[in-house]
Amino acid sequence: MSGLPTESTRKFGVVGGLGPLASADVFFKMVKATSASSDADHVEMIFEQRPFGSAGLSSAPTTERKLYIFDMIRDFEKRGVTTVVLPCFLSHTFIDELRANTNLPIADIVEAIRSHVQRKFPHARRVGVLAANYTREYRLFEKYFSSPQFEVIYPRAAGDVDLVTEAIYGLDGIKSGNLCGRPVELLRSACADLVAQNVDVIVPGLTEISLMAAELGAQPVPVVDSNMVYAQYAVSGQATSPARVFKVGVVGGVGPAATVDFLDKIVRNTPASRDQEHIKILVEQNPQIPDRTENLIGHGADPTIALYATCKKLEEGDADIIAVPCNTAHAFVDRIQPHLSIPIVNMLTVTAQYLLERFPTTRNIGVLATSGTIESGVYSKALESLGLKQVAPGPALQARVMDAIYGERGVKAGFSTGRCHDDIAAAVEGLVAEGVEVIVLGCTELPILLPSGKYWCRNGVSVTLVDPTEVLARQCIAFAKDAVHQVDVPSA
Repeated sequence: MSGLPTESTRKFGVVGGLGPLASADVFFKMVKATSASSDADHVEMIFEQRPFGSAGLSSAPTTERKLYIFDMIRDFEKRGVTTVVLPCFLSHTFIDELRANTNLPIADIVEAIRSHVQRKFPHARRVGVLAANYTREYRLFEKYFSSPQFEVIYPRAAGDVDLVTEAIYGLDGIKSGNLCGRPVELLRSACADLVAQNVDVIVPGLTEISLMAAELGAQPVPVVDSNMVYAQYAVSGQATSPARVFKVGVVGGVGPAATVDFLDKIVRNTPASRDQEHIKILVEQNPQIPDRTENLIGHGADPTIALYATCKKLEEGDADIIAVPCNTAHAFVDRIQPHLSIPIVNMLTVTAQYLLERFPTTRNIGVLATSGTIESGVYSKALESLGLKQVAPGPALQARVMDAIYGERGVKAGFSTGRCHDDIAAAVEGLVAEGVEVIVLGCTELPILLPSGKYWCRNGVSVTLVDPTEVLARQCIAFAKDAVHQVDVPSA
């Protein structure tokens, strides 16, 4: 979903079941707060309530509560919801956990109340809060009503009785469905104590309390209808989207070892001092993508649809860019890129740019790659666009390159020493004999055979080896770092 939702495209998802009556009250008040002159003018809303066991009776957030809400938000996202409404103060103690794992804005109930109090009662300084023990211990309201402008005041205990917690979670408390009798008396005592502490306004920190306003009666200081305030805030469109975390999508399995190598290079090249500073990566490991070389030089199956399907899964997984750690697969990139909404970072073009910047006086670039890559001309085209020239092995040595990659004891079969290494070494020696000083390892398996950035020939001459997988990894890292500063990722 691109851009901000318009009035006609807004769709609210209300998480019900966390207290069923209060959730329904917020839903009703959202309808009431919507500016509409006819039924057709109302915004679209989904009120979802599912069986929730006994977890709702807990005074602290349980794993069941967290996963219940998260699953509902995921379902809302699939159904086109643009804003989540979470009418439960307890659940707002882990709102940051929810926001970190969804792209949907979650209307913040405490922020709604804070902005309302600041606007409606500009001279209020002492804010009385009717909240259960966990919400108080978590200091949820203190996070919003910060000093020196505000001071959060809670009712004092009456002997051994925590007035609000007992009203909520007692044997005949609000959570057991009792909205009159003893819970009302306990809350009246709590309000009286707040008044005695000279509060300027009283804020219910439990959505069920708004249902009891008539029973509580008039108070010497204003009592906010938290549910109405939250409903008005939600429909006003003030909820903000969570900060987006940049995500790299990786087409994996082409081949499997090369994918692991690419991920290792992203991790090793990312400047991070802890786990959370590393880049978010989504890998779609699909080794069943038909062989790219067999299609390009023979009669193998066309991998276009499989590559496209894999990219679409990454796109649907909210990836910002796609990396394909397979040189030969880039012969198909131009076919599928126009049908994607996110860019594939072209490993070949970024490698050519790296060569131009790193070796400004070098024009002849050796390329060791599959015959499919060579014959497709993708590297030649990328190099020539920057004034560089591809130098590939002759037919006999190219056959040995293919054996090093695809042979019975080649790197794709899991080997990295022996015959496969001898074959690729012969190809390197052949290119050096033609005067090449820089060689691109244009198959993602080849850096596994030649992991060093230098190769020393038998005659004592050295040649620089450039690993496109490493270049691609560094480019993806650069895009991720730029995204922190909201720099657009260019199409590659």
